[in-house]
Amino acid sequence: MYDELTKKDIAKMEEEIEYRKLVVRKQALEAVKEARAHGDLSENFEYHAAKKDKNQNESRIRYLERMIKTAKVVSDDSKEDEVGLNNTVEVYFEEDDMVETFTIVTTIRGNSLKGLISTESPMGKALLGKKAGDRVEVKVSEDYSYFVSIRSIGKQVDDDAISIRKF
Repeated sequence: MYDELTKKDIAKMEEEIEYRKLVVRKQALEAVKEARAHGDLSENFEYHAAKKDKNQNESRIRYLERMIKTAKVVSDDSKEDEVGLNNTVEVYFEEDDMVETFTIVTTIRGNSLKGLISTESPMGKALLGKKAGDRVEVKVSEDYSYFVSIRSIGKQVDDDAISIRKF
C-alpha cells in the first residue's frame, strides 16, 4: 500500500532530508570522530551513543526517501461544502451525545491525540466527500460500526501548521 501525500508533504520531507544530510549528518560524524579519540572503543559509551545517533539519522533519511519514492500524490483541493484534506470537521457522535472537532490529514500527519484524523482511518474514510448535515456510518470492522453527523465543515487549515509525524 502506498502512502498518500500532498505535494506540500513531499516538499517538507525533502526539506528534512536536506537538513539531515547537510547539518545533522555533519554533526553526527563529528561526534563519532570526537568520541573515537577518547580511547578504548569497547568501553567507550560516548562512542556507542554517537554511532547510535548517526545510524538513527541515516535511518530517518532512508525512511523519508522511501516514503517519497513510493508515495501516491493526492490533491488537497476540495469543494467548499465537502469534507476534504486539511478541512476541520465538527462531528456529533450519536451514541455518546457529544461533539468533537477533527482535521482530516494525510497518513503521514495523522495524530488522533491532536485531533488529526488520517484519510485512511475509519473516521477519515467515512467523512471524505460528505457534506454538513450528512449522517455517516463509520465502519470500524465487519462487526462494528457507529453513526456520526457532520455539524460543520471549516476552511482548510494551513498546511504548514501541521507537522509530519516522526518515527
